[in-house]
Amino acid sequence: MFARLQALLAALWGGLLLCIALVATPSAFAVLDRAQAGAYVARVFALEAQISLALGLVLMLIERRQARDAAEAGQVNDQPFSARLLLPMVALFCTIAGYYGLQPLMAQARSGAGVASFAALHGVSLAFFGVKGLSVLALAWISLRRTS
Repeated sequence: MFARLQALLAALWGGLLLCIALVATPSAFAVLDRAQAGAYVARVFALEAQISLALGLVLMLIERRQARDAAEAGQVNDQPFSARLLLPMVALFCTIAGYYGLQPLMAQARSGAGVASFAALHGVSLAFFGVKGLSVLALAWISLRRTS
């Protein structure tokens, strides 16, 4: 039961990230003026960061529960860190560093008081978002293979 839930949550999370990257953000900049689109996208990414934190923690807890259940059943795994645990950890790191770490720096750079340019920070933020998306989609694929 937990394996299917893990696969479903990872797939939904990956779908959310793809929708934001491929639909919501480009559409906002296509139909709104730059300032309104920036405000809208900032709100979307704030919600996404909160959802990512929650889903990442839930998926890690599910994996630890599955590992505990396997250990109690005598199926001891020699590796304490499986891909199904490391991938949500990577996604959580990318969320924390990419959103909570870089957003304040990007706000400073936008006002001209930052240590780096907005474009450079935006590029790093985009890289974190991409790595997060790839890790979540890989988790969905690995979790789905486990259920079948």
